[in-house]
Amino acid sequence: MEVIGFVALAAGLIIGLGALGACVGVGIMASRFLEATARQPELGGELQTKMFLLLGLIDASFIIGVGIALWFTTANPFLAQIATLSK
Repeated sequence: MEVIGFVALAAGLIIGLGALGACVGVGIMASRFLEATARQPELGGELQTKMFLLLGLIDASFIIGVGIALWFTTANPFLAQIATLSK
């Protein structure tokens, strides 16, 4: 398998595992939010604000992973180093 094949495999793993982790994290956070709001409804507004802030941070980590994966597939910085090793 050539380097470009490994890059495609790594990009797929970065995007796939990042999406899986983000979805599991959002699901756990949303379930805990619903439990806390059911226990103390008067804190619903404050908890909702914190939940949306954390939702943005969780999704941002996944989007950063997608950006890094796309960067590696389009402008791979390691290809130049590998080309110099083979000479």
